[in-house]
Amino acid sequence: MTLFYDKYSAALYGVILRIVKKEEIAEDVLQESLVKIWNSFPSYDASKGRLFTWVLNVSRNLAIDKIRSRQYRVGTRTQPIEESAALRQAATPTFRPEHIGLQEMTGKLAPEQKQIIDLLYFGGFTQSEVAEELNLPLGTVKTRARAAIKVLAKLIR
Repeated sequence: MTLFYDKYSAALYGVILRIVKKEEIAEDVLQESLVKIWNSFPSYDASKGRLFTWVLNVSRNLAIDKIRSRQYRVGTRTQPIEESAALRQAATPTFRPEHIGLQEMTGKLAPEQKQIIDLLYFGGFTQSEVAEELNLPLGTVKTRARAAIKVLAKLIR
């Protein structure tokens, strides 16, 4: 396990951190991932893919489960959208939306579309979570998101 940890932990931690955006949570998810990998190792099938791909998927899935958990969502709801977006951008130095003008483009959306895109894109919420957060029907969220994406697509061209 020491050799495994030395070889893969940094890469797994990086992926987890990009998803959860908080170091403490990323450390916890990494530990949970390593335990799950250890316990599930007999189910690994080398004929289906590389070991790294398998452990990466286990870790990624646990990180996604964590951000979709009620406890995580309640903790992040107390942050303003701007602060949440700033944290996400700081945690992913290789991708910065402001470099391509995305934040400026979202400013050209209707306020109800911008709010939904901010939560979906910058906040990492699912459409169902946005519907719950804004107390809107899921269909309304989907329609507004689709309309916003069409506007943004025209602006990018």
